[in-house]
Amino acid sequence: MNAVELIRAKRDGAALADDEVDWFIRSYTDGAVPDDQAAALLMAIYFRGMTAGELARWTAAMIASGSRLDLSTVARPTVDKHSTGGVGDKVSLVLAPLVAACGAAVPQLSGRGLGHTGGTLDKLESIPGWRAALSPEEMLRVLGDVGAVICAAGPGLAPADAKLYALRDVTATVESIPLIASSIMAKKIAEGTRALVLDVKVGSGAFMTEIGPARELAGTMVALGTAHGVRTAAVLTDMSTPLGRCTGNALEVDEAEQALGGGGPADLVAITLALAREMLVLAGMSGAPDPADALADGRAMDRWRALVTAQGGDPDAPRAEARHTEVVRARASGFLRRLDARGVGVASWRLGAGRARQGDQVSAAAGVVCLAKPGAPVAAGQPILELHTDDPHRFGPALEALRGAIETGAQPAPERPLILGRVAPDPDPDPAPAPDPAPAPGEMASRWPTYGPMGRQNAGGGRD
Repeated sequence: MNAVELIRAKRDGAALADDEVDWFIRSYTDGAVPDDQAAALLMAIYFRGMTAGELARWTAAMIASGSRLDLSTVARPTVDKHSTGGVGDKVSLVLAPLVAACGAAVPQLSGRGLGHTGGTLDKLESIPGWRAALSPEEMLRVLGDVGAVICAAGPGLAPADAKLYALRDVTATVESIPLIASSIMAKKIAEGTRALVLDVKVGSGAFMTEIGPARELAGTMVALGTAHGVRTAAVLTDMSTPLGRCTGNALEVDEAEQALGGGGPADLVAITLALAREMLVLAGMSGAPDPADALADGRAMDRWRALVTAQGGDPDAPRAEARHTEVVRARASGFLRRLDARGVGVASWRLGAGRARQGDQVSAAAGVVCLAKPGAPVAAGQPILELHTDDPHRFGPALEALRGAIETGAQPAPERPLILGRVAPDPDPDPAPAPDPAPAPGEMASRWPTYGPMGRQNAGGGRD
């Protein structure tokens, strides 16, 4: 095969045949296709989109580029959750032990934060001794003993995605629904879980800022999971305001433990319980105990402590605390109408909680505490945010990120629901068309819908 011919075919609007997709993914992963040609094909996909048939094959080829985890020895029903990323999104820390406490097994392969969205592994690494890197044998042991494991994906899992993700990041081809969907789902399907709930964040602090593209992405991922035998559903949740009251690694762990102990912010608990119930239904455990009871009676906290300990952490060790703090005050009295999630997320990143590029170090102690949330009455001069950092020189850039992020008014803004929608497989889908013969180069595959780019959306493959 010839990479130039594939680039030309996709540039001109053709659907790539199965063997062409297989050849490209294999050849690029092995280094036979250079970055410049791969970047050209990604850009053609960005503008031309992919048919559902192409996307299914692209995802399957990325899965086949590496190994698949075998969870057949796990006695419990397996179910996982993936979030597309947000600000203050520590749901996984509460959700994995909570669902385990209700009888399912949660094999969660997570990632690190990039930019204004935090990463689950960064948060957990603020616990002294906790390890993200586990061998497959260690992962299965923790999953069997505890019922949940949260760890990094090994290099053998969908290695094609790792190369393509890095290339998309530097070629302005991140904002493409088929490329985002295949990136997320290739890893989750290779993980071996039987069921998957997707938390697709929508709002200023999310990669998907508008409900329409977010719903399209959710539907695309649900279809991919279902086609690969993974029971999949998506919940669209609000990310216009930070979730909970804390952003930053150690701060979010502390807040997650409050929720696990039966307290915690109401919005964090509400979204966690909604996702937990969805996971249990998909796992075939609709008769399982109510997750709210597992938070209230301490079972979820017991699983959390067991999970941390099993991965080398000390759940009782003191957490890092920032050496410097500064408050941001309300400029006028009234009601807090808006607290922009993106502004708070960028401020937290600039304080040291996040990274600008893969490999950067993060601070365990840095972050932002929201002392008031939208809807609350505030007085002029009242502290609204508390900024935490180890380097006082970071306050200036963080405050700049918050310019315009706080809005007060005489009346509270209309309340925005936390759950914006749900996407599930068609309960009675039409039979899928036969995959063969695949469309030849130059032939449009009109029998499939086409997934295209998201225009100017600030979208990406969240890492959770």
